[in-house]
Amino acid sequence: MCLFQYDDPDPGERVPAGLFYVPVRPGAAGVVVRIFRTPLGARTAVGFTHPARLAATLGAEQPWIRLSEPALRALGAPLGAAVLTVDPTFTAPAVTAPPTAASPAAGPAPVPAPRRAAATPAERDAGTTR
Repeated sequence: MCLFQYDDPDPGERVPAGLFYVPVRPGAAGVVVRIFRTPLGARTAVGFTHPARLAATLGAEQPWIRLSEPALRALGAPLGAAVLTVDPTFTAPAVTAPPTAASPAAGPAPVPAPRRAAATPAERDAGTTR
């Protein structure tokens, strides 16, 4: 995720100031706000300015709710998420399933173990090998 901090939108921007699309997960009492970590390991609350940005980062199936900036900060603070990250993007490559042995994309064939050189006639007669 990127480390951009929230900045008030300019008056000409169409996004309501401080109103975010916030990723959630199922919880005991309904839904729970998801807390993430920055690349340096700090806990952060995450908000997106548009549902398409949320879907591009977390997938189209990610549930979300609308929260204001103060509400998101209030929910994150007791969980140690003092930082608010807006519109993060993942920088890691997409995870793919490992190829199977039958798959042509399984990679190179395993390297066979090195073979020993044939014994010389003198070694065969003496019963020794290299």
